[in-house]
Amino acid sequence: MSSRRTFLAGAAALCAAHAGRARAEAILTDDGLYRQPWFLESFLELADDLAGAGAQGKRLAVIWELRGCPYCRKTHLINFAQPEIEAYVREHFELLQLNIIGAREVTDFDGEKLSEKQIAGKYGVRVTPTFQFFPERPTDLGQKEPREREVGRAQGYLEPRKFLAMFGFIAGRGYEQQNLGDFLQHVAAKG
Repeated sequence: MSSRRTFLAGAAALCAAHAGRARAEAILTDDGLYRQPWFLESFLELADDLAGAGAQGKRLAVIWELRGCPYCRKTHLINFAQPEIEAYVREHFELLQLNIIGAREVTDFDGEKLSEKQIAGKYGVRVTPTFQFFPERPTDLGQKEPREREVGRAQGYLEPRKFLAMFGFIAGRGYEQQNLGDFLQHVAAKG
């Protein structure tokens, strides 16, 4: 497992070295999803991705998207286009993009291999975009019910201020005091 992550990390570092400091823009992929060039390149083994993120001092988050989703598009072209948001997310998170109706095989924390669409169903993901946030360590995740594996979830489009606050809440372990939904309502009320 570590050799694959080492290879991917080395390839990413090489690309970053050649890219310089220019901010990369979202690209529209062949499957119709917008993608940030810095998103996690993965073998779609969630436990491996979580461990790899932790080894870098980061958190694993999954973004669920769908071709043609206007709110997914806004997330990429508005939120991730803001340098402070991109910088914060890149510094603190490994972001894995999954397609809510996709066919790629994903290995869940419990070892079950399912298509992206089946994993979405297993976790009850029904809208896009949806962000799932997982704990820092994979301790016993495979033995918990799917929704109990998450430390936070946000569904739908969030305007940039709330979007950045969401990532800060997770990075700062705010979920140890309150749930993410309540926090985002509080942020919205503050205007």
